[in-house]
Amino acid sequence: MSTKNQISIDIPQSVIDKVTENLQNSRTLLEPYLQALAPGQKKSIFKMGDKTVATVQKVEDYTETNPEFTPAYMDKPEFVKDVSVVTNLSPLRNLATQLASDLGDTITIAGNEALLAALLYYGAVKEASSKGVATATPIYEDLSARFTRKGSKKKPGAE
Repeated sequence: MSTKNQISIDIPQSVIDKVTENLQNSRTLLEPYLQALAPGQKKSIFKMGDKTVATVQKVEDYTETNPEFTPAYMDKPEFVKDVSVVTNLSPLRNLATQLASDLGDTITIAGNEALLAALLYYGAVKEASSKGVATATPIYEDLSARFTRKGSKKKPGAE
């Protein structure tokens, strides 16, 4: 088992606290303007992608330069507001997505390394317990339930 260390950081609690405060402040500031959708609602509505954002922005331009084609039943002020929301929130979403991705990757790397180290310790305790080291046995018994392999079933007829 390789013990290559890919990450060696110690994030000060003051940094964690400040980031948490900043994220909470950001959420609080935006909360009056944000809306959540139920999973079923998300499936049933049109969604804007990179291509459609550009198309909608172009249509907005045309409604200014050629307003004669704007249907009377189209609520142009609401359309302009909606385009503005997309334009203003998209960079925030992109930043939040990148932050979430970086957080996830860092947690994955650190978690992998922590689990590998825990497995090394467990292996040493298991071996010590099997060799009769009395102080290792209670540790092994406590940890063994957490380190049992899932899915290793006995084959029929094998004992």
